[in-house]
Amino acid sequence: MERSFSLPFLFLVFSLLLLLFRCSSAQMPGFVSLDCGGTVTYIDELGLEWVPDDHLVYGEKATISVSNETRRQYVTLRHFPADSKKYCYNFNVTSRTRYLVRATFLYGNFDNNNVYPKFDISLGATHWSTIVISDANSVEVLELIFLASSPTISVCLSNATIGQPFISTLELRQFNGSIYYTPFEDRFFLSVSARINFGADSEAPIRYPDDPFDRIWESDSIKKANYLVDVAAGTKKVSTKMPIIINSDDRPPEKVMQTAVVGTNGSLTYRVNLDGFPGFGWAFSYFAEIEDLAPDESRKFRLVLQNDPEYSKPIVNIEENAQGKYRVYEPGYPNISLPFVLSFKFVKTSDSSRGPLLNAMEINKYLEKNDGTLDGNVINDVVLLYSSSEWAQEGGDPCLPVPWSWVQCNQDERPRIVSIFLSYKNLTGNIPADFTKLSGLVEIWLDGNSLTGPIPDFTGCPDVKIIHLENNQLTGELPSSLSNLPNLRELYVQNNMLSGTVPSGLLSKNLVLNYSGNINLREGGGRGKHIGIIIGSSVGAAVLLIATIASCIFMRKGKRRYNNRDELRHSLPVQSLASTLNDAPAEAAHCFSLYEIEDATKSFEKKIGSGGFGVVYYGKMKDEKEIAVKVLTSNSYQGKREFTNEVTLLSRIHHKNLVQFLGYCQEEGRSILVYEFMHNGTLKEHLYGPLTREQSINWIKRLEIAEDAARGIEYLHTGCVPAIIHRDLKTSNILLDKHMRAKVSDFGLSKFAVDGASHVSSIVRGTVGYLDPEYYISQQLTDKSDVYSFGVILLELMSGQEAISNESFGVNCRNIVQWAKLHIESGDIQGIIDPSLHDEYDIQSMWKIAEKALMCVQPHGHMRPSISDVLKEIQDAISIEKEALAAREGNSDDMSRNSIHSSLNMGSLDLVGTENYLSLDESIVRPTAR
Repeated sequence: MERSFSLPFLFLVFSLLLLLFRCSSAQMPGFVSLDCGGTVTYIDELGLEWVPDDHLVYGEKATISVSNETRRQYVTLRHFPADSKKYCYNFNVTSRTRYLVRATFLYGNFDNNNVYPKFDISLGATHWSTIVISDANSVEVLELIFLASSPTISVCLSNATIGQPFISTLELRQFNGSIYYTPFEDRFFLSVSARINFGADSEAPIRYPDDPFDRIWESDSIKKANYLVDVAAGTKKVSTKMPIIINSDDRPPEKVMQTAVVGTNGSLTYRVNLDGFPGFGWAFSYFAEIEDLAPDESRKFRLVLQNDPEYSKPIVNIEENAQGKYRVYEPGYPNISLPFVLSFKFVKTSDSSRGPLLNAMEINKYLEKNDGTLDGNVINDVVLLYSSSEWAQEGGDPCLPVPWSWVQCNQDERPRIVSIFLSYKNLTGNIPADFTKLSGLVEIWLDGNSLTGPIPDFTGCPDVKIIHLENNQLTGELPSSLSNLPNLRELYVQNNMLSGTVPSGLLSKNLVLNYSGNINLREGGGRGKHIGIIIGSSVGAAVLLIATIASCIFMRKGKRRYNNRDELRHSLPVQSLASTLNDAPAEAAHCFSLYEIEDATKSFEKKIGSGGFGVVYYGKMKDEKEIAVKVLTSNSYQGKREFTNEVTLLSRIHHKNLVQFLGYCQEEGRSILVYEFMHNGTLKEHLYGPLTREQSINWIKRLEIAEDAARGIEYLHTGCVPAIIHRDLKTSNILLDKHMRAKVSDFGLSKFAVDGASHVSSIVRGTVGYLDPEYYISQQLTDKSDVYSFGVILLELMSGQEAISNESFGVNCRNIVQWAKLHIESGDIQGIIDPSLHDEYDIQSMWKIAEKALMCVQPHGHMRPSISDVLKEIQDAISIEKEALAAREGNSDDMSRNSIHSSLNMGSLDLVGTENYLSLDESIVRPTAR
């Protein structure tokens, strides 16, 4: 029997089919939409499927409510502890395929603290951005375009400087073909800065399903500060319902191209903030003629960029270039230098009857990839063996941008893992052989587990100093190959099930060795001993100094002879800093004789400095090495303790931005420290001391000095385990070498942070004017105390004023913090800038430093940034200043050939600094229509 269907019924069926098509299209390969903190899977109003992130073992869920925000994915979020770990989401991807990854953040006061969080986000080993929340009720959106180079990627949150890291949504969108191809994609990501739909009829963005790749085309109707402003008079919106011929998937969707703005008075002008800039970027404009032009009419115009005449030459003729009406034309630059605030203009040519037209624009910044640790594949194989363990699920690169909680890495550009800390982690089975492939390994801690089987061959780790395997169930013999490790200093294998004899090579080696508790393990030579040998002790950092001094005296005076090796070892215990500090053992400092010191200084002839600690003299060794000799005057307990502290500490830290410690002398009641000589004195002398008249430091050099000092402090805070807190940062403790590069000095008051503790209880010491007020009140010392002092130094660099003055700051202020804060917060930055700078600076870089300095001197430590965050801001300010300096000196053409800050390069452009040049074909940097 023939059945008929009513029109309403057919319409309903069609609607259901359309809905099913939308839903199924959302499941296309490479589309992932995570509702962070969500609990169920659902389809949103766009047809996109959202899934919860409940597979994540870290973090906690929170529910929020924000007025005018009705999207379901923004009802929940996931937040993480504000600690030193990174927290990662892992995705499976297809290698050599391009993707867009989008992360969004809606704070909503989830923690009820009303303190806007600040933290970092990274893609794998590459730092992507610093998330700075400035409005509890606004969604922050970040997008990155990348070419997948491996089957998995990780998006990680870390480095909380304020509040807790959190995330609302995380999305992955796969592209097709050559969309967003660049010649540099193996070395750079594209960080999305602007994607604008001009002539939009509402503030709603255009995205999926109108854009099959779910790019978000932001409406030009949105009103934001300094974003799409300075609009020229006569600018009007135009639109069409006619189809636009789009021949390639990578062009904007048709709905975007059906609207445009037209400059009826002959010009279109806009000013827009570009997130992440200044820097090099990828910038394209999209044009389609959507107005009806008479046969005798034409539309031709030029792009005009302020101070960049080279970009004003090409003429845009839409119909001619697009080869017809309602077709897309895409001129652009795949590599162009752009500022933070971009002012651009399209101006009609003299022979054009119509003003310029603009449909859409995209601007992305090149973000240099970090390839991560060289040990990534090796350590990931270890992690796979324990994939169900919580410690094995941190994700991301093992070293960058912050290391996993159980590894430590060196400071190389491609870091290597130097330490493994897996004590008491319930490890079972054999010791993973992959550990022995870590060629840079210095120490490995696997004690307190249930490991079985033999001890593997560690000869593939020639730098290893410390091996802790005690309190396991290891069997077999103690390998003789351990004797061949040239740097081995500590070997703990007690309380296992080892058997056989201890290799004679280990017994004759100068190391800490403990093999007790292995009832079947004996010394060789038939003596039948099975008592472990323990060399060394852990009785405080001062033992290292005592041991070294004793050694020095022993070697020099030779009053006692030791014929028995064991007697010698037990008489001179060597402090194992690793036992107490979770770090490699300190190297013993060089012990100078008083005769050597007197000879080098010509009996302390030339005094070059003095302070509460004593007097500093100039010296020159027999090998012509210049030295600075600090003779301490205090023989009090405190003075001796500071001397011991500095020797112990400086013996184990080495960094190019810390003054090099060469050794010490302690004879005839004198305590003497020897350092490298710094030819240009202290920063204090150059800012407001006698050297100011001789050589005033310009602003860019001050920024570079700040960068050097911040690098040194960052090493103390993050490169040492445990971290070291300087406690006496000030301009007189920042020294300048012959090249005016800065190094941090004077560690007499420094303290080790206590591992796992948020602070160190300490008697307050430091210098008035630089002293953290929170530390002064609470006696709770943290690394943020150093950050406060560094903020004072930044203010001194800006102003050329001392930290404390009874005259310079007026009747209401005695210190630089109060004075600078009054000016900066009122917008009067000019009121604190050093007049000797003579206006030779870029105000944007000055503001960047001023704002960061104020954050550093916040009254409470948790409100201050980390020194790593401060360093990033200083580096950004240097980039801004270098570009401004090139413009001020009128050397744009020269800079274009040599500098990363040039925008006029017509040959090759440097994307990564002066040491690595990326050579480009000349055609690439010309305007390109794709």
